[in-house]
Amino acid sequence: MENLAIYHGPIGKEEGERRLAQDGRDGCYLVRNSDSVPGVFCLCVLCKGFVYTYRLHKDEAGSWAAETTPGVQKRYFRKIRNLIAAFQKPGQGIAMPLLYPVTAQTRAQAHTEAQTPSNSLSPTHGSSNPHHHQQQQQQQPLHAAQGQNNRKKKEARQAFG
Repeated sequence: MENLAIYHGPIGKEEGERRLAQDGRDGCYLVRNSDSVPGVFCLCVLCKGFVYTYRLHKDEAGSWAAETTPGVQKRYFRKIRNLIAAFQKPGQGIAMPLLYPVTAQTRAQAHTEAQTPSNSLSPTHGSSNPHHHQQQQQQQPLHAAQGQNNRKKKEARQAFG
């Protein structure tokens, strides 16, 4: 799964929705870990301001399927990439075709650019700035969370390999 550019890892429902809303185009999509079911992934697509989420799961034979609209025949794919390609076409049992991939790489670049210091009028006096100390404290737990994310991504990579 980690090889898939649209895979965002264990970001949670709210963050997934935020990332899609940030793109804002109908048909933008991403894949994330399910919040509620371990080992299951979610395909999320934006349509008319709403995020539609479809669970992706692997069967005993190792084939992938998406839970789609009731009444639509479930289709199985050997690889997630094939499933995504199929859902880029209309009439596949999801809210709308997958048109615009929201990649984790693009997201990481945008996040890095947003954190780049700018020419602002705020003081830059090292430790005398109370916000600077608070930011440092907030960043420390992030490293531990990244370690967890890396383990989960490794597990996902093994599942999708």
